[in-house]
Amino acid sequence: MIIRKRLTAGVCVLLATLAAGLGTALPAAADEPSAAASPKVELVLDVSGSMRTRDIDGQSRISAAKQAFNDVLDAVPEEVQLGIRTLGADYPGDDRKVGCKDTKQLYPVGPLDRTEAKTAVATLAPTGWTPIGPALLGAADDLDGGDSTRRIVLITDGEDTCGPLDPCEVARDIAARGIHLVIDTLGLVPDAKIRQQLTCIAEATGGTYTAVQHKEELSGRVKQLVDRAAEPVVTPVAAEGADSCSAAPRLKAGLYTDRQEFGTHRWYRVDVQPGQELRASVSVAADRAVNNDYGVLLRAVTTHGREIVRGEAAGSGRTDAISTGLRYPKPELDDADGVKPAAEAVCLQLGNSFAAPASVKTTPGMPVELTIDLVDGPDEASDVAAFGLGRGWWLLGVMVLTGLIAGLLFGWISRWRVAVWRTN
Repeated sequence: MIIRKRLTAGVCVLLATLAAGLGTALPAAADEPSAAASPKVELVLDVSGSMRTRDIDGQSRISAAKQAFNDVLDAVPEEVQLGIRTLGADYPGDDRKVGCKDTKQLYPVGPLDRTEAKTAVATLAPTGWTPIGPALLGAADDLDGGDSTRRIVLITDGEDTCGPLDPCEVARDIAARGIHLVIDTLGLVPDAKIRQQLTCIAEATGGTYTAVQHKEELSGRVKQLVDRAAEPVVTPVAAEGADSCSAAPRLKAGLYTDRQEFGTHRWYRVDVQPGQELRASVSVAADRAVNNDYGVLLRAVTTHGREIVRGEAAGSGRTDAISTGLRYPKPELDDADGVKPAAEAVCLQLGNSFAAPASVKTTPGMPVELTIDLVDGPDEASDVAAFGLGRGWWLLGVMVLTGLIAGLLFGWISRWRVAVWRTN
């Protein structure tokens, strides 16, 4: 009884202390500004003449898009700054030069007034050309500035009609700016050429392509993409690799982006303290048509050129990302004399064996994403074991030995019981 009373009293004191601490801490936290900038999204809607076609659930494409927009605007997260841009909404004539400039921002990127945005969308009517490239450039400018995540969602039913400004090249140029802007594309017509162009636009920036033929699919997918923009993500840091180890930039643990030309090498440096393990991985996005049989190589070497460890991967016949990685544990040194051991400069060499058909532009380089992590190295006595099983190896051995002994005992007992039964 005495123990129970003392325990109850102790719990009450603990709760009171926590409540007092929270009561003094909450006002200070409420006054602190939010560390993360509001994500920005711009919806780019095709309002060209072909959007009059009635093939989406018995409605015209523009009607289905308007209804989807209304659904999306009702569900936009409060923290998202959203804007709307149109293409082909104003010029009905035949002058190509004028029609290919027909893109404008319908609603500015910022805090959303749902009524105002819906009213602006309701006034749209299918009109003119399909200047996708200029619209993407305009949307990138609309989203410029700040450190927040940025996303363009393009909804269209056709190919760009304003060549030679290739929208796929526009997307690559936008990606090369290093502003971490993602373009997602939604195609309203299941056409192979349209799919190819929209896929190229999306892949150039790490986005996605989706074919939609129903109103519910359209609104659901756009909602998903807008919600994704609001999710907290790690923003990569732009890093420019060098042509040699001696000139390479020094990187700390983090996520980095770069561009790499076909068949070239990029160098980076990382300082690894004794007792640390360097973990590095890289992904190279083949954002355009490439020849079959390609590969990527990531090597860790000393400043004198001796290879420490490597990771490599190969692919064939696909246009997507290829990744590889490596691990390098730096042994703990004896510091009995009280002298702090110096860090080792490890050079990371990134190479690729990509090649492209003569008709494909090789500039800007392909998007590269490099992840660097430095963690406490494994204890050689207990953490590292044969077959890479680590600490679980001894447990596996015990389980095997236990199973063996149990099997022998079970067999011996079974034979003994049979012998006794026969005797009786």
